[in-house]
Amino acid sequence: MKFTKSLLFILSITVLFSCKKDDGKIEFTFLQLNDVYEIAPIQGGEFGGMARVETVHKDLLKENPNTMLFLAGDFLNPSLLGTLKVNGERVRGKQMVEVMNAMNFDLVAFGNHEFDVSQKDLQKRLNESTFPWISANVKLKTKEESIPFYKERNAKKVPIGETFIKEFSDKDGTKVKVGFISVCIPSNPKEYVEYGNMFVKARAAYASIKDSVDVVFGLTHVKITNDKRIAKLIPDLPLIMGGHEHTNSLDTIGNVMIAKADANAKTAYIHRISFDKKTKKTIVKSELKEINSSIKSDEKVAVIVNKWQNILTSKIKNIIPNPEEVIFDAKIPLDGRDTPIRSTQTNLGEIITKSMSYAFNDKVDCSLVNGGSIRIDDQLTGNITAVDIFRVLPYGGAILKVEIKGRLLKRVLDYGVLAAGTGAYLHRFNAEKIEGEWKIKNKVLDVNKTYTVAFSDYLLKGFDIPFLSSKNKEVLSVYQPKESELSYDIRKGVVSYLKSLKEEQNSIK
Repeated sequence: MKFTKSLLFILSITVLFSCKKDDGKIEFTFLQLNDVYEIAPIQGGEFGGMARVETVHKDLLKENPNTMLFLAGDFLNPSLLGTLKVNGERVRGKQMVEVMNAMNFDLVAFGNHEFDVSQKDLQKRLNESTFPWISANVKLKTKEESIPFYKERNAKKVPIGETFIKEFSDKDGTKVKVGFISVCIPSNPKEYVEYGNMFVKARAAYASIKDSVDVVFGLTHVKITNDKRIAKLIPDLPLIMGGHEHTNSLDTIGNVMIAKADANAKTAYIHRISFDKKTKKTIVKSELKEINSSIKSDEKVAVIVNKWQNILTSKIKNIIPNPEEVIFDAKIPLDGRDTPIRSTQTNLGEIITKSMSYAFNDKVDCSLVNGGSIRIDDQLTGNITAVDIFRVLPYGGAILKVEIKGRLLKRVLDYGVLAAGTGAYLHRFNAEKIEGEWKIKNKVLDVNKTYTVAFSDYLLKGFDIPFLSSKNKEVLSVYQPKESELSYDIRKGVVSYLKSLKEEQNSIK
């Protein structure tokens, strides 16, 4: 009997000491994306792809169940898929939400491009999403007041929070509450959106949550200069996961790290974080992970991606027979980002306007396209496919050959310069302003002369430039191309032009 009691005592002591004791330390992982508009791989299939990201996500969950998946804004728009009609309705980001639901995103921020879509479409996407959203500074304007955006669930309106809290625990019993704050850049004014001051709202959100949690992180969609200011205003944030710039960066302001991945999931940031509850010390180790063809696609997500890509391919094949054909090798990034494309002449704008001239065998004096037609908000590098050109110019439209008086052409060119910062800014080929004078094909513009100009058909509708339409008396003639001609669809013209450049590249090798 004594032996049995002694044995039980020894066993109980052994069990007691073999149990891990709460050491007050815990590790968790953040997987960060930002500015993702494409669900499938880009650049000829080499980079990106949400099914590949999901493989990385699942691997991280195996490594540490305390893993969260984030998207720091901009995913509903722009995309070629978003412009298509399926069952009589524009897609408008539905494909992104379906894929993101399958990936079990843990938290997303609003980006400025979420407000490209109508209030009605945004509400549909919010309702469809199974993942939480967050924002401290964007609100829904109603006739009576501004209220938080919301999801409709079982006939109830569930408001989007200004903050978000996640609780982690580990095997030894350590528990930690992690808080998040978020703000969005006010660069996309819409009647249904109210933007609060991002700095005031960020500080207020932090103040409201800091005493309820152990540590707070930022999930933002603002310019890097804004992120740096937020880091100075809230120096206790260990990490801000940001977006908007489209190119990866990792900055440190004081003790605050600011991380941004590349757009379209070309890269993702993996943040492995250690937190000590006793010392309140946070250690962040960040790894920029390239998402490329070496990563196997997750089967579940790939099924959804392929469904949408098949819809896209079937639509594009009506215009281009081989959408995935590599048509050009861009050794220098072709800049289609929103800010430069609406304010300065870029190499992508130059290619498009040269293509417009090419479509008419260069039998025009100059060619003009509005920056607002270029919707990719990204840079194209490496292998360029026909699909990429459709991403650049999702709305298509004809190239019109227009006979126009020099006086009106000068007004149009002047207007295009003054419209810098808007979609009416004009990209030009063979039209330059040198020392205060417009020159067409290196000759001073003659206001009394008649010029032949290649315009995107949208410009002739008078939406961007009010006085430019076929009804203007100084528009002498407008040639509408036939379906068999390159100029029938601006994208056909660009694809054909780039293929001709690729042939030149190959002949030089």
